[in-house]
Amino acid sequence: MGDDAHRANSGRPAVAARVAGFTYGTILVLSVIVAGAKAYPHRAGHIAALVGVTSVVFWLAHVYADGLGQSVAHDRRLSLAELRHIARREAAIVEAAVPAVAALLLGGFGVISTQAAVWAAFGLGLAVLVVEGVTYARVERLDVLGTTLVVAANMCLGLLLIALKLFVTH
Repeated sequence: MGDDAHRANSGRPAVAARVAGFTYGTILVLSVIVAGAKAYPHRAGHIAALVGVTSVVFWLAHVYADGLGQSVAHDRRLSLAELRHIARREAAIVEAAVPAVAALLLGGFGVISTQAAVWAAFGLGLAVLVVEGVTYARVERLDVLGTTLVVAANMCLGLLLIALKLFVTH
């Protein structure tokens, strides 16, 4: 592999982990908002806490499971540095919750209504899915059609979760 090709691919695993983590984390967040809006229809702060705690729990589960897998694959215990590396790589799962939690906290502090906060959190989640679709398409050097299809697939998943929210709460 030439130097240019090597340089172009050297950051690929890190970008891949970010795209995967943000996409997974955003889907997780949107699904938790669906459940939280049903359980706490007038408590945006509770929904924010539920989203935040769930994201951290799933991040820890990913770090633990990946750590175990790497330990078995390499037939040795992981060092603390290796475990920290896994934790940083998987951090996008928690980072994906930040926009939704921020919107929900606005509702929790009474700046906006809980309903507006939930819809803002959904809107931000959809925006993240669009950005992640575009990021994936750029990394994969997809044409306009490919980019449109990837973004549409991400949006459809997000919209499916919103439809579920409407079905569950009405």
